[in-house]
Amino acid sequence: MYPNLYFAFKDLFGVDWKFLRFVNSFGFFVALAFIISAMVLASELKRKSKQGLLQPTEMKVTVGKPASFMEIALNFLLGFLLGYKILALFIMDSSATSDPQAFIFSSLGSWPAGIGLGVLFAGLKWWEKNKKKLDKPEVRTVRIWPQDRVGEITILALVFGLIGAKVFDFFENWDDFLKHPSDYILSAKGLTFYGGLIFAALAIWWYAKKHKIGFWHLNDAFAPTMMLAYGLGRIGCQVAGDGDWGIVNTAAKPFSWMPDWFWAYKYPHNVNEVGIPIPGCEGKFCNELAAPVFPTPLYEILACLILFFILMSLRKKLKIPGLMFALYLMFNGAERFFIEKIRVNTRINLFGFHPTQAEVISTLLFLAGLGLWIYLKRRNKLSKSGDKVAPNET
Repeated sequence: MYPNLYFAFKDLFGVDWKFLRFVNSFGFFVALAFIISAMVLASELKRKSKQGLLQPTEMKVTVGKPASFMEIALNFLLGFLLGYKILALFIMDSSATSDPQAFIFSSLGSWPAGIGLGVLFAGLKWWEKNKKKLDKPEVRTVRIWPQDRVGEITILALVFGLIGAKVFDFFENWDDFLKHPSDYILSAKGLTFYGGLIFAALAIWWYAKKHKIGFWHLNDAFAPTMMLAYGLGRIGCQVAGDGDWGIVNTAAKPFSWMPDWFWAYKYPHNVNEVGIPIPGCEGKFCNELAAPVFPTPLYEILACLILFFILMSLRKKLKIPGLMFALYLMFNGAERFFIEKIRVNTRINLFGFHPTQAEVISTLLFLAGLGLWIYLKRRNKLSKSGDKVAPNET
């Protein structure tokens, strides 16, 4: 396992680049998942725009104005935070930054780096606006297509996804959260996928309504995007060994050609530092699990990539708006429900049954997808027969 990129580069390439220890492997792959998925989303929205399924909106912008106090202040704040925390990781004493995650969530930081980078960011914003300043600012009307808003949509998904993932983790571990709330709130660990999915979806739907982006066509464009993002994110879980593994598996391999690590794995050097000490290893990340477990992130990576390609192959064949999204809900629900059977997770008491939180949500998602599929197909059939006119895409 590679808790951060320092260990990965040292093992794979033999280089000893200390600064890479600040780049968490899980976070790196999550960021990569967001970037690649945003590219896929932009491509899908552009394709739908060319087909006339999505329309641009017009907005008035004022050009030629100098930078406002608020713009300069916000850029200073952004620069200060990056300098105080991120730049500080590279320039402060290693004793203070040996645990990057703990450092980020602490009150420690570099004031000179924060103020210096803040002034630089504020100055660059002033210079950028001053370069375009006109003697008399002009009001112009610009057309903005849905694909032009992918950057804002991605930021919304990131921010509300992290909030939702944290909130659902609180509920999943409610008793422990009540005992140690600050540990949960300030920890970089403990993220629940479905919480992130639900919060991000609500934020994006609100954004789409505000900017008049076709609801069902946007959801259809998101269907393969979200499946790909989830699969790529799971690479981070596997590489870092963040605890999203399966139950103990001591059974014999079903096939002789199958690699041992694909069937049962002890996650040596896992980022959570759980398990027993590894003989001969010293320092941080020197633990491995006492018994091998199912490497469930690997299975989810493969499953999600296969489902992604299936969705991509069907995107031009499913003509009814919303069907792609309905299919995604069913695929997502089924994939997660079955993987939960061999995955370690907290169980809840629900009317005498003891499912995991993910099993409950995945079941609801599958049923919602199935219901949506039936409803959309029936509505389209009635529309074609003339018994009912399908409502406009909104």
